[in-house]
Amino acid sequence: MYRISQLAALAGVSRTTLLYYEKIGLISSERQSNGYRMYREQDLQRLRLIQRLQAGGLSLAECRDGLAHGLDKPRLRERLDELDRDIAARQQARQLLAGLLGEHSLKDWHQQLTHEAPLAHHQWLLAQGFTEKEALHLTWLSKDMNTHEQYMNDFMRVFSGLERWGPGSEQDTLKALHGLPDAPQRILEIGCGKGIATQVLAQHCAAQIIACDNDQPALDALDNILAAAGWQSRVSTLCADMQALPPSLGVFDLIWSEGSAYIMGVEQALRSWRSFLSEQGVLVLSDLVWLVDSPSTDARAFWANEYPDMTQVHTRLEQMTRAGYRVLEHFTLSHAAWEAYWLPLQQRVDELADEMPDSAALDDIRRELEVYREHLGEFGYQMFILQAC
Repeated sequence: MYRISQLAALAGVSRTTLLYYEKIGLISSERQSNGYRMYREQDLQRLRLIQRLQAGGLSLAECRDGLAHGLDKPRLRERLDELDRDIAARQQARQLLAGLLGEHSLKDWHQQLTHEAPLAHHQWLLAQGFTEKEALHLTWLSKDMNTHEQYMNDFMRVFSGLERWGPGSEQDTLKALHGLPDAPQRILEIGCGKGIATQVLAQHCAAQIIACDNDQPALDALDNILAAAGWQSRVSTLCADMQALPPSLGVFDLIWSEGSAYIMGVEQALRSWRSFLSEQGVLVLSDLVWLVDSPSTDARAFWANEYPDMTQVHTRLEQMTRAGYRVLEHFTLSHAAWEAYWLPLQQRVDELADEMPDSAALDDIRRELEVYREHLGEFGYQMFILQAC
């Protein structure tokens, strides 16, 4: 026999708890002549059983009913399902916290946010200390803040010696230039990179040109080219974020952007850049699009990760019309434009294969080249010539 204080100590509960358990019928006591409550060994064992059942998530009422009538199996199944969902949610939360602490990859998390909340994701990266340029590279290239530095080192090692970082050709640039309704007087090129298209524009028209990019080393190299060609008097470079161009630039009768509008989103670029166009000014941009109605599973899966906003030509045309443009002309970049990009890239990858055996960047580039070889034609770059209206 145990007094209430003894039973409480043995069971590890408070006196108040025992009184409540007795009130709801989980245990019972015998009153002594002196008024003390006395409990038996079976009450102690019953308490220990109840504690084990509560550890499984059963309520006191369920413990009482189970002791009296047996377990409610359907209710236990519901409780188990709830617990499984809770465990899964907590495990997901732990994975994210561990990832944020750098313990494992956050690639899937970053890719999901890039698709679902690109602007908020970009601002979040800036708040973590990434520069504007680094945040863009993380979004479109490394896709993981924990391995970003190594990834970009490897990426730059592959691309630093290449002339082109994307498909394009002088012939396609000239074809678009010749499709303009009037000779431009003032051109803003956005995302000029190393200035391959800049040089074509400078050579074939007499306009004043501002070549804009966020990569200062690329602009420095372009400045040297401009100086050697004697074009510095009418072609200047500007290091700026395409998403936050300074209003002091004024307006232009031509904005040119080959293969870079996807960085901020084509629809956003159409809206944002229009304020820099003069009345009936022209915007020329190229974008990666689906060229067939039913792309292969492999191609669709690859671009779902690399360019979630990729769509068909007619969808882009509808977006351009809604944004206040008249489509003057559009055409698909030639196969030669792709070969000018991916053949030198393939050669560079082959050269570095033995030196970078565990490089995630090199693996991603290999996969990209494989998709080009097997599925080019299902997708391609489309050049659009648009006039503000």
